Amino acid sequence: MSEGILALASYRAVGLVAAFAGMIACRTDGNSDSVRNSSETKDNMSITKGTVSASTETRADRTLRTPVVLFFGTSLTAGYGLDPEQAFPSLIEKKAADEGVPIKAINAGLSGETTAGAVRRIDWVLRTPADMVVVEAGANDSLVRLSPDAARANLERLIAAVRAKQPQTKIVLVQMEAPPNYGVAYTRSFRSVYTDVAKKENIPLLPFLLNGVAGIARLNQPDGVHPNLSGERIVADNIWKALKPIVAQLDRGSQRG
Repeated sequence: MSEGILALASYRAVGLVAAFAGMIACRTDGNSDSVRNSSETKDNMSITKGTVSASTETRADRTLRTPVVLFFGTSLTAGYGLDPEQAFPSLIEKKAADEGVPIKAINAGLSGETTAGAVRRIDWVLRTPADMVVVEAGANDSLVRLSPDAARANLERLIAAVRAKQPQTKIVLVQMEAPPNYGVAYTRSFRSVYTDVAKKENIPLLPFLLNGVAGIARLNQPDGVHPNLSGERIVADNIWKALKPIVAQLDRGSQRG
């Protein structure tokens, strides 16, 4: 049995649909497009009489660029109910810095987002250049039992849109799951959407976003759907563990300060 199945099996059947429905009903104000752009640190060099010493120039040449990682998703990415710095993209940014592979994390989560909505929104979000786009989409689709084929098509369109807008951007997909009480056939079909898309598009697939958090009351907010800070830290740990080797391969080309 996969980790996704084990994580989701812990959900209580009673009230599950109502709890998940809260994800769709979440207010978008305060969470929509919570895009956070941080500016790069510049090396202020003093130049005397228009000359730069060889050692100073060498130091400038060795200044590495910090890659931009755009986390694009739903209220689960936005950090619904939490402060912005407590959402898992921000927690991952801190982990990356601590472990010597710094990134700039941009949180483009939107409460209530669907895969169809993501396709419509991605061009606007990609006005910010990104080295990597981490796609978390589909949770809200499963709540209304959207056809897995429709979700698959939307994800493929989303990936095509990213490639058209920013061809050099690395794309990573996050596994999502349908509520277990929707029936085995649907949950299996929905789960397979992500493996199918990742294989077809030749992109990395990260583990289920809520592994070790879904269905555990002490790790979630009262709605039973969105992680609290303790749960969010587990999400960040899980995603970063899988994402780190991919981030480590991003181009950090030298730049002048």
